[in-house]
Amino acid sequence: MGNTPSSEEYFDKTVERSVVAAILRAAEPSRRQFLAGMGAAALTALVAEVFPLGRLKAFAADPVGKPEKTDVTVGFIPITCGTPIIMAEPLGFYKKHGLNASVKRAAGWAMIRDWAVTKEVDASHFLSPMPLAFTLGAGSVPTPFYMPAVENINGQAITLHIKHKGVKTAADMKGFRFCVPFDFSMHNYLLRYFLAEGGIHPDKDVQIRIVPPAEMVANLKAGNVDGYLGPDPFNQRAVYENAGFIYKLSKEIWDRHPCCAFVVTKEFATQYPNTFRALWRAIVDATHYASDPAHRKEIAAAIAPANYLNQPVIVLEQILTGTYADGLGNIKKVPDRIDFDPYPWHSMAIWILTQMKRWGHLKGDVNYKAVAEQVYLAADCDRIAKELGYPTHKTTSTKHTIMGKVFDPDQAEAYVKGFKIHSMA
Repeated sequence: MGNTPSSEEYFDKTVERSVVAAILRAAEPSRRQFLAGMGAAALTALVAEVFPLGRLKAFAADPVGKPEKTDVTVGFIPITCGTPIIMAEPLGFYKKHGLNASVKRAAGWAMIRDWAVTKEVDASHFLSPMPLAFTLGAGSVPTPFYMPAVENINGQAITLHIKHKGVKTAADMKGFRFCVPFDFSMHNYLLRYFLAEGGIHPDKDVQIRIVPPAEMVANLKAGNVDGYLGPDPFNQRAVYENAGFIYKLSKEIWDRHPCCAFVVTKEFATQYPNTFRALWRAIVDATHYASDPAHRKEIAAAIAPANYLNQPVIVLEQILTGTYADGLGNIKKVPDRIDFDPYPWHSMAIWILTQMKRWGHLKGDVNYKAVAEQVYLAADCDRIAKELGYPTHKTTSTKHTIMGKVFDPDQAEAYVKGFKIHSMA
C-alpha cells in the first residue's frame, strides 16, 4: 500500500489534467493531432494514472452514509433508453435513496458530454461507448469517467423510409444515406457491423451522418436519409407517423446488447462518495423495477409528459411492452424488444473497444481488459445489487454472440484483425 497514491494525490492529478485540458482546448486544431499522436497505448496508460486503484472510495464509506449533497441534477436525452434515469424522478426512486434529484433534458449527446465535463450536471445518461471514448480522449479532452450501470439492453432498431419496403438484405442498402445519433454509440457500431457482415463497407458504400435522435423522423420524412439505426421512441414514432417501417430490431443483431448507461466523472465520485453511492443505488433499483414487464405501462405514463419524453403514451407502450405495429401491416409481439439490466459487463466494454479500433476511433495498441475494468464498474455494481436484494454475477466477462458469431473477450486483438472490412484509415 506504501506505493499507492492517496486520494489527495489523485485529486492533484485530476487538477493537473484539467490544466492540460484547458491548454488543449485553447489549441483545438492541434488537440486532435496531439491525441492521435499519443496512440491508444499512451492513452491507456493515462487511464491507469488518473483512476484510483483498488476499492472505490464510495465503498470505503459507511454503506448508509449520509449524502454529502442531496440536491443533484442528472442530465438525460429524451429517449426510452434512459428510462430508469428519467422515471426515477416521477416514481420516487431518487427520494427513496435520500436524494432531492431533478433530471435535465439535453438536445444531443455532445451537449450532455459538455454538461458532464463542465459540472452543469452531477451525473449523466450516456451512450455506453461514451465513457470509454472520453476517458481515452477520443472525441474530447481526456476526462476520466466511471460507468457504474447500464441503463437498457436491446431497444434500438433499423428503421427505413416507407419507400424501401422491398429491401431484404444489407446488400440492398448500397448507396443509402443513414443517420446515427453519435459517433461513439452502439447505434453506429451495430449498424456498421450489420452492414459489413452483409458485404457493405460503411465508409465507402453508404453514407452515415450524425443526427440528434429527436430530428431523425423529420429527416426520414423529408427524404434526407433512407434510414437510421436509432433509439426509440423514434423508430416507433416513424411508424406512428407513417414515415417508415421497422426493418430490424437491434436485438436481432446482438441480443441483450448494452445501449445507454448511467455515468459520473471520476472527480464527482471521489469528491462526493456517499452521494455517488446513493445515486447508484437509486439507478440500480429503478433499473430492476423497469425490468419487470408488469411495470411497463405505468412507466410509459410516467415518462410520456412534455418535461420528459414528450411522446404519446401509446407509442411508449408499444415500445416498452413489445407489442407493436411494424409499419408493414403487422402487429409484432417481442416482450424483450427493450429490457433493463444494470450490470456493466467488462466483456461488453471490450467488444465496444474492438469496434473503436476497427473503425479508426482508437489508434495503436489497446489494453482492452485494463480499460474495461477501470471504466465499467461491474464488481461494484454487484455489491450495490446485493445490498438491494437483487441477483449478482459470478464473473465480470462472458462470451457474446453477435450475428451468429461468438465474441471471446480474451481474444480481442485477434477478433479485430479477423475482420475483412474495416476502417480506411
